[in-house]
Amino acid sequence: MSTELSVGFIGLGNVGAKLAGSILRAGIRLTVLDLDPKAEAPLLAAGALKGDNPRAVAESADLLITCLPSPAASVAVMEGPEGGISGLSHGSIWAEMSTTDSQEVRRLGEKVREQGAWPADCPVSGGCHRAATGNIAIFAGCDRPVFERLLPILSEIGHEILHTGELGSASILKVVTNYLATANLVSLSEALVTSQQAGMDLATTYEAIRISSGNSFVHETESQVILNGSRDINFTMDLVLKDVSLFQALADRSGIPLEISPMLLEIFSDAASRFGAREWSPNVIRRLEESVGCRVEAPGFPSEIVDTEPKKPGSEVNPRARSFRPN
Repeated sequence: MSTELSVGFIGLGNVGAKLAGSILRAGIRLTVLDLDPKAEAPLLAAGALKGDNPRAVAESADLLITCLPSPAASVAVMEGPEGGISGLSHGSIWAEMSTTDSQEVRRLGEKVREQGAWPADCPVSGGCHRAATGNIAIFAGCDRPVFERLLPILSEIGHEILHTGELGSASILKVVTNYLATANLVSLSEALVTSQQAGMDLATTYEAIRISSGNSFVHETESQVILNGSRDINFTMDLVLKDVSLFQALADRSGIPLEISPMLLEIFSDAASRFGAREWSPNVIRRLEESVGCRVEAPGFPSEIVDTEPKKPGSEVNPRARSFRPN
């Protein structure tokens, strides 16, 4: 797909607005739509066009992108009155960039194909800070010819782009990676509280983890805003519960008796009930802080994570070997 072609973008939340901004900065004709006019305003001021409804946005674009908070929201946007599917034309593409259920994206994908259009699931991973600079990673589940048409525009949105296989495969891998990030966040919360209670300096603890086998992407980002005290990672507890629930459902369909995932759901359900579903997810640490009467903070850490790297060229990630199996 040439980047001269037009894009319609529905869903301008914490991540979506940043992805749409990357498209606009690339000089691509962009039509946007969100339930919140305040979310649309910065993009409209920068030159984006305003869509009246999902159908009109789809009709205006060669590529329709949705980036929404839940599978139910995607269904409402794509199949509801004046829905996006009805506005797709022969040869156009729908790219679902939401974190969603693989079965649901496949079901919607069949509806898209009935319109003569092509579906793809293209969730992103790497945090809002990388979404803002266009350095985020993208998974893409779709037919290979569709991926090759999408790659130029995906390269404007992200840096490392992985073709994961057939439609739905990207959504599977997205919930797998979000599950792992959640498990890491909970274990880091326990590690930081335990280190403090054992008398360790928390700045030293942060560096010890960072340079050791205990390091991770989650530590280098979320541990910093935990120690700052802001806990602002632009991701909320209700979204964690949605993502881990999707992972749990994926395992349940295969009859896998998971042990850690149910515990994570219990931990975050408790945290959401105590602190609010829209509380920042790193504040799951407050469960432990309150139980021992401490506050895990240290000077010198940022209140939010900012990607200081310039936009890197987007490129395809080539796995060492592929071993896709049919479901």
